[in-house]
Amino acid sequence: MSTVRVKANLQVTLPPAIVEQVGLKEGDLLDAKIERGKITLTPKSRLDQRIAESMADHKAGRSYGPFDTAEDLIASLEKNMTKRVTRKATRS
Repeated sequence: MSTVRVKANLQVTLPPAIVEQVGLKEGDLLDAKIERGKITLTPKSRLDQRIAESMADHKAGRSYGPFDTAEDLIASLEKNMTKRVTRKATRS
């Protein structure tokens, strides 16, 4: 068992051996919960992380849709591709 210290802003650094054993990387998400008076951290799956990122993008307005038809989706893609090409050309 490893001992860790709670630092400024309530940050905790996990020991490298634990990080390596679990396969954590910078930016990975962990579920934190209390079970029988103990704090447990459980790595979220990559899929759960992507869903969380997508939800954050949606809440921040960085998504399009929903669409009623495939044609509406294609029209939106074409419209936004034109915007991106125009912006890119302006920067050059």
